[in-house]
Amino acid sequence: MAERTLISPVRLGRTRGRILYWTVLVLVVTGFTLVFLGPLYWMAANGLKSTEEFARVPPTLVPDSLHTANFTAVWKVMDLARLLLNTLYYAFGALAFQLVLDVAAAYSLSRLRPIFGRAVLGMMLATLMIPATVLVVPQYLTVLDMPLVERNLLNTPWVIWLPAVTNAFSIFLLKRFFDSIPKEILDAAAIDGASALRILRSVVLPMSRPVLGVVSIFAIVGVWKDFLWPMLTLPDPALQTLNVGIYSLAGGVPENHLIAALAMASAPTLVIFLIFQRNIMTGLTAGSLKG
Repeated sequence: MAERTLISPVRLGRTRGRILYWTVLVLVVTGFTLVFLGPLYWMAANGLKSTEEFARVPPTLVPDSLHTANFTAVWKVMDLARLLLNTLYYAFGALAFQLVLDVAAAYSLSRLRPIFGRAVLGMMLATLMIPATVLVVPQYLTVLDMPLVERNLLNTPWVIWLPAVTNAFSIFLLKRFFDSIPKEILDAAAIDGASALRILRSVVLPMSRPVLGVVSIFAIVGVWKDFLWPMLTLPDPALQTLNVGIYSLAGGVPENHLIAALAMASAPTLVIFLIFQRNIMTGLTAGSLKG
């Protein structure tokens, strides 16, 4: 069967077709590159400008001179080290709880097959249709006076960890991957006497490293980029996350220093993506085909 493409091989073999193809390709790639990398470049370039150059109209595309001291100054003034440690603590705590509970939920829905499993999964996926801002008020009232334990969770790590635990998208992603694991492998482990928990620990999890990597990255980035919820539930400046802390101290520093702080806050997640981008794509597509 001949390969089907947007442009036929005959037309692509002509000079006019090749010119048109490469022109459109270059324009599309350049456009998307500017859209995605333009804001990042603007942030990094403005963080390296002096206060006078930052306020210049029209703005300069390339800084006249590099003021790397902006980053050092804002690191000390805003105490970014403390904010960074707070954010890492919340992010990896949420990751630990999400991996344990979401993996257990996905494995139960995929392999243990409870009676109302499909209904439960459907209700989980239905929550993805609800805008996150709609849930802010009920979640806030819940953590303000936690049911059963009757405790106020404000200014505690639990106020970040608990809402991040039940992630419907992560559960669905894990379930799809568990569904794609050949049943014969699990049956062989069961014949050898392994329990359901032993099969999960010794067979399923080692085979699920790609999707576990994706879920881990999503969990960390989800906490890292969140702003509204930490701002409402962590009023204590000593406990605030990176985004909220920068916002709270923004009025006391020059704008070029503020941009430098935002650049440093964005750098860790960008580095994580660049390092693990192959794992992310592999994990997202790993459960798309069974067998």
